Amino acid sequence: MSTVADKLAKKSTSKTNAKQVRLRLVYIDFWSAVKLSFLAAVAIAIVTVVSFFLVYLIIDTTGLIGKIDEFFQGITDGASIRAFLGLPQVMAFAAIVAILNLIVVTVMGAVIAGIYNLAVKVTGGLLVGFTSN
Repeated sequence: MSTVADKLAKKSTSKTNAKQVRLRLVYIDFWSAVKLSFLAAVAIAIVTVVSFFLVYLIIDTTGLIGKIDEFFQGITDGASIRAFLGLPQVMAFAAIVAILNLIVVTVMGAVIAGIYNLAVKVTGGLLVGFTSN
């Protein structure tokens, strides 16, 4: 009597001829690289804003901002640092960092695609091998 496990074991031991293909990457489409880098930058921007919020929430919950404010008031003439470290100010800074990061990552994706396309003329491209199982 043969079980399903025995049939699967027989299938896995039989060797199949894996076809191998070698392809050369000689061109990266500029607009595809820009779109892909933009999507990656959007994901990074979302992570940046959420992480700024979570770090601020943890620091505020532990009371560290209050202790820094007391220390700052002791050094100065009673000026409060909470005006600079409030949640709206931190989130505005996070938004500015995320927007700048979005621009930089998108431009860098375009620049890297352009540099690769220029380098292919000298090197001949990247040789990539594929197999089918």
